[in-house]
Amino acid sequence: MTLKEFEDLVAAALDGLPEVFARAMDNVEVVVEIWPPPGQMLFGLYRGVPKTKRGTYHSVLPDKIVIFAGPIVRLFGENPDAVKKQVRNTVLHEIGHHFGMSDKEIRAAGK
Repeated sequence: MTLKEFEDLVAAALDGLPEVFARAMDNVEVVVEIWPPPGQMLFGLYRGVPKTKRGTYHSVLPDKIVIFAGPIVRLFGENPDAVKKQVRNTVLHEIGHHFGMSDKEIRAAGK
């Protein structure tokens, strides 16, 4: 899978968000990187201030959601449908953090 194909999967996951969530995302960018920091096996990472924790929130850099292509392709690369599903799940998981959800709350919402 090429990086462009992976980026297209991330874009499709974002395009497939329900309108209510897409409109509510605020001051956040979603990017693709190849690998997480050394020693970490992550599919995605949210960096920022969750919407539920924002008080005075002016003139700040955007939050950032990073989707890591390397680990996902390494684990699921033989199965394009599995890659697509994992990308979507990872995007949704990190967006959950943007909205202030814990890992436990995100897992419960996915059931």
